[in-house]
Amino acid sequence: MKVKVISVLEDNYMYLVIEENTRDAIAVDAAVPKRLLEIIRKEDVVLRAILTTHHHWDHARGNEELARLCPGLRVYGADERIGALTHKVTHEQELTFGAIRVRCLFTPCHTSGHMCYFMWEDGSPDAPALFSGDTLFVGGCGKFFEGTAEQMYNNLTHVLGALPKETKVFCGHECTVRNLKFALKVEPENETVKKKLAWAKQRDDEDLPTVPSTLQEEFLYNPFLRVTEEPLQKFTGKTDPVEVLRTLRTEKDNFKKPKERPHPQAVLAFDWGLFSPFLEKK
Repeated sequence: MKVKVISVLEDNYMYLVIEENTRDAIAVDAAVPKRLLEIIRKEDVVLRAILTTHHHWDHARGNEELARLCPGLRVYGADERIGALTHKVTHEQELTFGAIRVRCLFTPCHTSGHMCYFMWEDGSPDAPALFSGDTLFVGGCGKFFEGTAEQMYNNLTHVLGALPKETKVFCGHECTVRNLKFALKVEPENETVKKKLAWAKQRDDEDLPTVPSTLQEEFLYNPFLRVTEEPLQKFTGKTDPVEVLRTLRTEKDNFKKPKERPHPQAVLAFDWGLFSPFLEKK
């Protein structure tokens, strides 16, 4: 099982999972068809299915076009709002693609129909993979757009958190640096957070992905998985794990990016009036 990490849009990831014996492939969150098809041609594989974590356009917008271009393509998901859906899946349903096995894990909260996908190959020495969409990020978790803190706590603790600790985590967005800056605010003495943040900044400077992480690592620096730890309870002023999580999410939602300085040449252009023709009302 080979996983191709594909950066698209502003900070999204879509993935191509290749069954190396048959050269069949599965896409996860196929948002940009053209880019995906380029990789499929380069890898010389056949796309058999799409697994969609949730209906948001930046994860599902390529489904219709790919279904049109690839007759017989199967599109899996848990939400009727997902475009070109052919197979609606349920919690703990298992799928098979050659040697690749997939367990569907229902994680409602970011959206009411969010599904994560846990993949492995029987007898393989490689670690299993979790495609966590916008439920679990490296160092963070998704916003509670259509759900509650109780749901996210269950998702992170009892559903995803119960997977094997060596599981590789492939999430839906590259937001690791910002997530870890927040984690450092929450736990300023956590050395693991400091080291991971320094590493993530370097990766970001080199325009390289920070995925995958592992579930074991996430428990060391991801505040949303550490809600029973004393520093998290001290930061939030709560002891009940769900309330700690709820407070953390509110704090994270209000955690602002540092203001970026405008580019010096752009400032000069405004001073010289070079943008004036474009700013005048018609």
